[in-house]
Amino acid sequence: MPVEVAPAVATSTMEITVGKFELLRELTATQGVVERKTTIPILSNYLFEASGDKLSLTATDLDLSLRTSCNAKVKKEGACTIPARKLYDYVKLLPDADITIRLLDNHWVSIRCGRSNTKMVGMAKSNFPGLPVFPSAGAIKIPAGVLRSMIAKTGFAIASEESRYTLNGALMVLKPESITMVATDGHRLAHVERSGEKFDGVSGEMKTLIPKKAMDELKSLLDSDIETIDFAKDESTLFFRVGPRLLTSRQLTGQFPNYEAVLPKDITKSIALHGEELGAAIARVAQFADERSRAVRLRLEKGDLKISASSTETGESEDSIEIVYDGDPMAIGFNAQYLMDFIKATGSGEVKLELKDAQSAGQLRPADSEDYKYRYIVMPMRI
Repeated sequence: MPVEVAPAVATSTMEITVGKFELLRELTATQGVVERKTTIPILSNYLFEASGDKLSLTATDLDLSLRTSCNAKVKKEGACTIPARKLYDYVKLLPDADITIRLLDNHWVSIRCGRSNTKMVGMAKSNFPGLPVFPSAGAIKIPAGVLRSMIAKTGFAIASEESRYTLNGALMVLKPESITMVATDGHRLAHVERSGEKFDGVSGEMKTLIPKKAMDELKSLLDSDIETIDFAKDESTLFFRVGPRLLTSRQLTGQFPNYEAVLPKDITKSIALHGEELGAAIARVAQFADERSRAVRLRLEKGDLKISASSTETGESEDSIEIVYDGDPMAIGFNAQYLMDFIKATGSGEVKLELKDAQSAGQLRPADSEDYKYRYIVMPMRI
């Protein structure tokens, strides 16, 4: 008489327990990378991989990926994918207790915390794109504080128009003893340089175009606890290892414009101003600027800088600031937002406004910047 064999029971291949705070911290860090409006559904998911005493989380939109990890009690090693936005929104609402995550059949995932019990629909982990691996040699250490400061001083000047492809990022130039970052959108240019840093492994000049999205992610990852980051690149990918997290980005190809040709040469007028006072005056006057052009007018007179704007819809406004100046009167127009961006990036200290004439680019720089040589060039507007 044949013996009946019981059908094999499908066993789950992953089970972990993780603290809510630890998990939420990493989910928060990866939110900027998760693709929201994707036509490829797997990109809206996290890849979870459990082994040893760690849970690794990966998010990618194919251009940018972030891999991070947190401590976990791993009962069964394995991997699964979970819808990223839904998981983040749900975990935020859970009580501060341990969360148990278990892979079920058909890629469903069970999430238990206290008295809450949820099942989410995942996808096959085999669909998740493979990620580039950090190169084994050639990594360069960059001080995290320096990189964070440089991103803050240049990131806002990156072009947002997709058509200007090589301007959709910032140029980072590493030399053995200095680091420079430049960004431009064709109407303004931010240029910051720091000397006196040692970059082992850099000979000559190493130029890298960092996409805007990677700059934004780096800015949020570089918190004050991190002292240095490891930077590396291969033919197609940039790698930034920030503490336990690894950010990878597709490289921008193409030629960054020759920015040195734009840096003003023959400045004839230099005016010292208080950043906070200048920013407040521009903010008030800009309320009455034309909504499309955002143009404000700066007029230099003896002992006075007059800032004004007008539009047929809203009216007109003028502010004046006392300055040390006794040259010829001169008026020049600028986009108010561009000036405000610079003041926001430099803080409230003394700034220098440097001009040649009404047709030439103006230059703004902090009056006392020993650590960073920071220049911001703005093209004038017709007013």
